[in-house]
Parts: sequence; structure tokens; C-alpha cells
Amino acid sequence: MIKWVVGAKGHLEAAEGGKLVQKEGLKFDIAYTSVLTRAIQTLDHALYETNQMWLPVVKAWQLNERHYGALQGLDKKETVEKHGKDQVTIWRRSYDVPPPDSDTASEHYPGNDPRYALLDKACLPTTESLAITADRVIPYWQQVIVPDIKAGKSVIIAAHGNSLRALVQYLDGISNADITELNIPTATPLLYHLDDDMQPVASPDAIKPLKGRYLGDIDAIRARIEGVKNQTK
Repeated sequence: MIKWVVGAKGHLEAAEGGKLVQKEGLKFDIAYTSVLTRAIQTLDHALYETNQMWLPVVKAWQLNERHYGALQGLDKKETVEKHGKDQVTIWRRSYDVPPPDSDTASEHYPGNDPRYALLDKACLPTTESLAITADRVIPYWQQVIVPDIKAGKSVIIAAHGNSLRALVQYLDGISNADITELNIPTATPLLYHLDDDMQPVASPDAIKPLKGRYLGDIDAIRARIEGVKNQTK
């Protein structure tokens, strides 16, 4: 799994993440990503650096980042100034408290985006909590990705902070309370080995409460985790 990155710095970080995958000698049979540009670009870097650009890629809206409702598209610091740090922290970090709904006339409402033109608007969010995000991520994992793994395929997923948090919570059995404190660092490959029951095999080098192992320098990874944690400060 690799979390999305943006901007010039993000492209460099994504390329470095791809090199870590290459160094690990990982080979894949199929790739999954969201339909959002930043995740697609991150996956492209990973596949380019590992000389696996030829892999079939499945783009799924179910792996999209959480929809922040009326806060979608707003700068985080400006949002804190407007609503207060405590309220924004609740919206961003709580498990089941979503921000206010977006207006369906807004450019940020998925129903106005051509990427979702063929979808029933009833399934498109106007706002999401982590719990709501998990309601689309986990069934997709179970119904689409797991069958590939059971068929013997090695899978790479490029997604987002909250869609990956939802998946990690499910895989590692993290409680709703504890998941609010978990931060996924950008452009840092997270490697899972699953047993025959699709349960993660705990790595001795994992950063608890995860059972999967981040690739790269542990101090740099911890610094990136802290960077995500401090985004609203």
C-alpha cells in the first residue's frame, strides 16, 4: 500500500517510495488505485521505478479519499481559523462524526464530476466520516481485491490517508478509538503478508499497532507520521 502525495516534493517522495519497492524486490500481478489523480500519479511512480508499468491497473472510486463535505477543497489552516482547531480535529480525526454536507450544486460534489457520471448518485457522498469511508473500502477489499490474492496474485494498492486507514483498521483489528490516533505517512510503502485466512502475518519490524512493515528508514518514517499528525496545528 502507498498513500498519495501531491506537488513537486510529492513527486520526488513518490519516486523514492517506488525505489524502496524496487530495493525490496517486490513484483506484482495487478495494481489498484482510486480514480483521483494524486493516487494514480503515485502508483505510476511506483510502477515506473520497479519497471512494472505494463501491469493491469484497476481504478476504483471505492478507494477514493474520504469526502470532507462542505470542507472539501478548503485549506486546512484556513479551516482551523474559521471553525476552530477543536471542531476541525473532531471532523478530521473522529471515527464517526462527519463534517457538514456539501451542496449538491458544488463543484466538489462527486455527482457533478464526469468521473462518476455512470454511477447512481445515491451512492455518492455529500460528506463522510472514517466509518462511512470504511463502508465502501472494506466491501471492495473483500469482494474484489481478496479474490485476486486468493488466486495467488500479488497486489499493489495506491490510495489515500483515510481509505488506507480504513483498510488498515480492518486488517489489523484496530479499535474505533485507537484508529483516530493512527496516521499513515505519505509516499511510504507499507508491506503486508497475508496468511491463508487473509489475516496479516505480523512483521517483527512493524510499527505498532500495525502488523505490516513500512519500507525505508525508520526515523524518517516516524518523522512523516508526525508530520501528518501536526497538519492542523
